[in-house]
Amino acid sequence: MKRKATAVWQGSGKEGSGHLSTQSTVLNQTQYSFNTRFADGVGTNPEELVAAAHAGCFTMKLSFNLSEAGFVPDRLETNCAITFENGAITESHLSLNAAVPGISAEQFASLVKDAEENCPISKLLNTKITVEHTLNA
Repeated sequence: MKRKATAVWQGSGKEGSGHLSTQSTVLNQTQYSFNTRFADGVGTNPEELVAAAHAGCFTMKLSFNLSEAGFVPDRLETNCAITFENGAITESHLSLNAAVPGISAEQFASLVKDAEENCPISKLLNTKITVEHTLNA
């Protein structure tokens, strides 16, 4: 399986602008620029997209882990904060709020750790990854 995306950029790094499109068309010429990356411009940026990818991948991996262990989550909500410093992504911090009936805190923590280490985006990122989680009864 391969997934594709396209970036088009016109102009200099600071004054130029571009757009991103994905194979699924969920992103379809979505604007990005210096201001969307380094200020408060309207549009997206690579770090925001990495955060969305990591949150989504981790959450889906955890859902598979829970299913394999015999649990069906009522809800898994993961926020991801990407730290971008000195031209590099230095950290991806995942914050999970979960409702999973019948699971022990210890078993849940073990499945979360496995998802942190083994989701494909975690494996791709060469950075510090941290996870905090809350399990609601």
